Amino acid sequence: MRQSTLTWRKSSYSQGGGTECVEIARVSDWCAVRDSKNPDGPVLTLTTGSWATLLQAIKAGTHNLPG
Repeated sequence: MRQSTLTWRKSSYSQGGGTECVEIARVSDWCAVRDSKNPDGPVLTLTTGSWATLLQAIKAGTHNLPG
């Protein structure tokens, strides 16, 4: 997968200069996720179903760090 050919987007909750953002690109039945601070860095790829499950878990607080 060539990152340069993907259309990346950030959440509408990200402010223009936000430094703590992830970007996502949809590729057929897959989602690509990357760190907005390192656009040429590694990309996590998930099926759209796995991406939806991950988002639900995050929204439910399942992956919150202690403290």
